[in-house]
Formats: sequence, structure tokens, C-alpha cells
Amino acid sequence: MNTLDTVQSDMVTGDCTPTGQKPMKKVAFNITACCSLLVLFGFVHQAGATQVHAEPEGLWAHQIAHLFFLFSMGILIFWLREWKLVKETGWRLVQYSAFFFILWNIDAIVVHYLDERNDIYRTINAGTWHARVVFDQQADWLGFLYYIAKLDHLLCVPAILLLYAGLRQLFKQAQSIKPVDKSS
Repeated sequence: MNTLDTVQSDMVTGDCTPTGQKPMKKVAFNITACCSLLVLFGFVHQAGATQVHAEPEGLWAHQIAHLFFLFSMGILIFWLREWKLVKETGWRLVQYSAFFFILWNIDAIVVHYLDERNDIYRTINAGTWHARVVFDQQADWLGFLYYIAKLDHLLCVPAILLLYAGLRQLFKQAQSIKPVDKSS
């Protein structure tokens, strides 16, 4: 193989660089990563952990989105079971993920509803590290429900991890399948 053949084959793989230099893909990635970090840490002054919805359309649209997501995950579980795909590990993990997403959506709908019910509780020192929510005496059980429901990350994070594990398993399975040679 001569030098021209080497350069042409390197151009196909994207590794055509003079000796001692990084490939262009790595340089582009590094520039993008640095710019992203500068934007995130240089220009952002405040990043809120919660999303406030404008009255009343924002909350309604958000709740409808939760219902749509919940319904979609239910349909996904139905078809995975109908087509008997859950016999494979990857699809079974995706099914479990969809189930946790359903639970998370139900939880989020309840929390958003309780967040908007200012008549049953009041917030003391809102905006500080020591804020607390005080419920009326008649709705004391709602305080417990509200506290438990606010731990929605205990449902969402496992759902995301199960989805990732399922997709990773499906990807590995697809990689292990050898292509069929149709020319013979």
C-alpha cells in the first residue's frame, strides 16, 4: 500500500491528520464542550430546581402532557406484551421502565394538584433553605401524602436507569447479530 492509498483510506475513516495532531472530530468535540461549559457556568446566574407554570394555561398544558405520557407508556406496555417482546431481557427492562414512568406521572399529577391548592396549606419562609409547608388540621393526612409524593425522583430515576439498561441490552443484542450475505 503506497502513501496515497493510506491517505485515501484515512480520509474515509476521518483520521487524515498530519503526525502529532488530533483528529478533527476530537477538536470539534473539545471546542463544543468548552463553549457549553462557558455558557453553563459563565452566563447562568440562577438555575431554579422547580418549574412554575403561568396561570392557568401553563399548569393545564403540563398536566395534559403528564396524562399523554402516562397513556403512551401504557400503550407501550400493552404492545410489548401483545407482541411477546418481553421474553427478551432488553424489552422486559423497557417495560419495567414504562411502568415506573406511569407511576411517576401519577405522582407528578398529584403533586402538581396539591401545589396549586393554596387553601389547604401555607408555606412559611418560602425561598430559603428552611422553608416548610404547614397543612390545616383537617388536611393533616395531605401533608404526609404531599411529602411522600414530592419524592418523585425515587420513581423517575429508576425509570431512566431501566430504560438505559434495556436500550443498552437491545443494542448489544443487535450488535451480536451477524449480517446475512445475500450475494450467495
